[in-house]
Amino acid sequence: MAGTGQEAGGSLLIRDADLPGVGPGSLRLRAGRIAECGRSLAGEGEPVLEARGGALLPGLHDHHIHLHALAAALDSVRCGPPQVRDRAGLARALSEAPRRQGWLRGVGYHESVAGPLDRAALDALAGPGPVRVQHRSGALWMLNSAAVDALGLERGADAPGVERDATGRATGRLLRADRFLRERLPRGSPPELARVGRLLTRFGVTGVTDASLGNGAAELDAFEAQVGCGALPQALTVMGAADLPEPAQPGVARGAVKIVLLDHDLPAPEALEAEIRGAHEHERAVAIHCVTRAELVLAASALAAAGARAGDRIEHASVAPPELVAQLAALGTCIVTQPGFIRERGDSYRTDVEQRDQPWLYRGRGFLDANLPLGGGTDAPFGEADPWLAMQAAVDRRSASGAVLGVDEGLDPERALALFTTPAHAPGGEPRRLAPGEPADLCLLRVPWSRARDALSSDLVAATIRAGRLLSSG
Repeated sequence: MAGTGQEAGGSLLIRDADLPGVGPGSLRLRAGRIAECGRSLAGEGEPVLEARGGALLPGLHDHHIHLHALAAALDSVRCGPPQVRDRAGLARALSEAPRRQGWLRGVGYHESVAGPLDRAALDALAGPGPVRVQHRSGALWMLNSAAVDALGLERGADAPGVERDATGRATGRLLRADRFLRERLPRGSPPELARVGRLLTRFGVTGVTDASLGNGAAELDAFEAQVGCGALPQALTVMGAADLPEPAQPGVARGAVKIVLLDHDLPAPEALEAEIRGAHEHERAVAIHCVTRAELVLAASALAAAGARAGDRIEHASVAPPELVAQLAALGTCIVTQPGFIRERGDSYRTDVEQRDQPWLYRGRGFLDANLPLGGGTDAPFGEADPWLAMQAAVDRRSASGAVLGVDEGLDPERALALFTTPAHAPGGEPRRLAPGEPADLCLLRVPWSRARDALSSDLVAATIRAGRLLSSG
């Protein structure tokens, strides 16, 4: 399936594909859309992509990802499972890691590796030079003493989330302080997204929703530049702040207002209700980050009081007991979940999460049985960027060690695929169709769906097509 010689905006014939639910067929793409679909279409002199019986699917859409953080993570040292599992492995990883502008940046840390990290622990592990390590949750940064000094934390520089001990000395732990770090760290241009774009293309991803809280005008400008030059070929929806401007670049859309709830610092219900109403008054939906039972209780209550509107979303819904699922169902709120965390973090959840909450972790079937729209995201780089891993986890509910969590929450492969094939503006809505007039955003597999469904894997992706243009094939 090597190159077709196709030009942007031209025509492409995909021949002898397995169209799930339809059977063998061919598609003609023209001007970025599906022009024809039939059992056997005659060539019209355009390039031909021979599917050889492989399943042809709608291109995948990752409904919750963090692109700039993913780009940075690809150039960072991994500090947690599965790459690093103990203190000696962490010390080795930090000692061998390259530095950029004098700094060492680590990601993916979990306490199972070497316990809680602070400046003293990192001083012993990492040696000289400034080091910052991000917790796998994305919420916490841990700094060594050289980094604390470089940021001026002992010279009075402060920000919400800078932890200090009883004497006022910075411990090196910064919670939800990403904006502060961006302002203090050596300045550079926003990360290039070409490598991210290629990675996502390899997985059959043709669209993404960036769910980063801090997205504002500057971040939108950076995204639009990357889409405009082709570095990021995927269609992009950008969540962010209430004042996020309307995008001007084709292929970029404005998404919901992102609201993050934190168990240790929950807002007053009235304040959250006002924030939701404010977004709605500006014709914006809200996307509320909820990873604990208490956060979900507050979100459901505030949405009920403020009045839910189409497009409102709960991000993660990590712990969703039946009584809260019923409340959300009454509101018609969409859920965007990350089943990949069952695979990636399930073994930790079995010890870290309260026993009463473990049956309700990253639910699948329970949401669908309640008629809640359910979309999927990877949360990359805080989860693996491969949506096929998340799909398979949604089916088998297995952790890395093979333990099964919430067996009754498993989905069939078709419904797991649908987590990532619904429209950007309607996660969990009707999956996109392969029909004339529809956008030509497609993912071609090497094998028929009857075989692919037995073991969902990105290794099966043969070609990715965005707006009718072949991005990759092999």
